[in-house]
Amino acid sequence: MEKAGLVTRRRDPANRWVHQLTLTEDGEAAFHRMRAAAMAFDERLRSGIPEAEIDAMTETLQRLAINAARESRPLRRPGGAATAHGW
Repeated sequence: MEKAGLVTRRRDPANRWVHQLTLTEDGEAAFHRMRAAAMAFDERLRSGIPEAEIDAMTETLQRLAINAARESRPLRRPGGAATAHGW
């Protein structure tokens, strides 16, 4: 991004391990173009889907993400043997 002229980078004078990035005018313009394109695509994706269905899907996806983030444990068969597949 720096080579493309979208950002400038400099070291933080208070902490030489840290780089500070700043958008250039071209970077700011690119950001706004990408943002507009992303918003138009999102609108197209949601077209014809009632807001209540979008909300329900969002809630379900959030719950799936929470479940996926939990520590995985071997599942047990009804007889008590552990399996990786849960059978």
